[in-house]
Amino acid sequence: MEINLRTSVTAGIVLAAGAGTRYGQPKAPVVIDDERLVDRSVRVLREAGCFPIAVVLGAWIGEVPGAVIINNPDWESGMGSSLREGLRWALGTDVDSVIVTLVDLPGLTADAVTRIVETPADLVSATFGGQRGHPVKFGRDHWASLIEIASGDLGARDYLRSRDDLVLVDVSDVADGQDLDTPTA
Repeated sequence: MEINLRTSVTAGIVLAAGAGTRYGQPKAPVVIDDERLVDRSVRVLREAGCFPIAVVLGAWIGEVPGAVIINNPDWESGMGSSLREGLRWALGTDVDSVIVTLVDLPGLTADAVTRIVETPADLVSATFGGQRGHPVKFGRDHWASLIEIASGDLGARDYLRSRDDLVLVDVSDVADGQDLDTPTA
């Protein structure tokens, strides 16, 4: 009898390619509380047990310690292209699922990500006060469909809306889902 001791492996993908037009600059290198947003995102995913971690960049390209850099040459077309690039990268790994998050969520915590990672389902979305947000967990079986439909500013929103197997997990007690749209936000 063969015993499989392999545990589920969850990678992290940070979508950070945008120009941040409402913010006035790309958000990835913005420093808040002495830490770049991109580094904070990677740290939060790592603390939640995600490995490996990839960061999809475009408008700003730079080094991000502890992460695989994915250069999205089509970043100007919208978030959908970044999701596609991140999932294409994940296809080349042996991970079972990915946690997808945005770079501009300074209130996201490792506790919130851990709750999403540990939810025993292939399709899981964080909620904040009843509103869906990030992070989102996608099991490997969903990647091909998402790669096919993600385009423009539509990442996975419509896909998630159409699924009856989506599990919603409230994380508002351990995180803030507010994104950083303007420098005063």
